[in-house]
Order: sequence, then structure tokens, then C-alpha cells
Amino acid sequence: MLSSNSIEELFMGSVTVGERGQVVIPAKARETTGIAAGHKLLVFLHPEGDGVAFVKVGMLEEMAAMLKRLAAEAAEKASHEDVA
Repeated sequence: MLSSNSIEELFMGSVTVGERGQVVIPAKARETTGIAAGHKLLVFLHPEGDGVAFVKVGMLEEMAAMLKRLAAEAAEKASHEDVA
């Protein structure tokens, strides 16, 4: 995880969109994020429509599992509070 949100840490290089809409993710970005050939990425539109963000599918799967676990813990805690 990054220690801060400075532009120096977040900037990973620039890319050029090819004729078929393809881009090459800079090596620094791939190394930092652990993205390798064959990894599935989700593409999200920036809320203002000015760009896109790539997110590894596995990261969202981990987040979903964490949220499911937290929801179960909260439900269990709430059921114990109702008994008391």
C-alpha cells in the first residue's frame, strides 16, 4: 500500500491508445500492483467521464469477502444485543 497520495507516488507513466483501443500498462505500474499477463481487470469510468481506472478482479473479490464477513459479524453482534 502507498504511504501517501502524492502525485509522485501515484503517477506511473503515460500510455498511447492504439488503433484498436489497446494500451500497454507501464512496467512500473504492473510491478507496483502485481498485474501480470493473464490477469483479469475491471474497467471503471471516472465519475466525471474524463478517464478510466483498471482494478484487478481479485481485489474486488477480496473486498466482497471482507464485506460479507463484516456483515455476518455485525448481524451476530446485533443478535446478541437483542438477547441482552
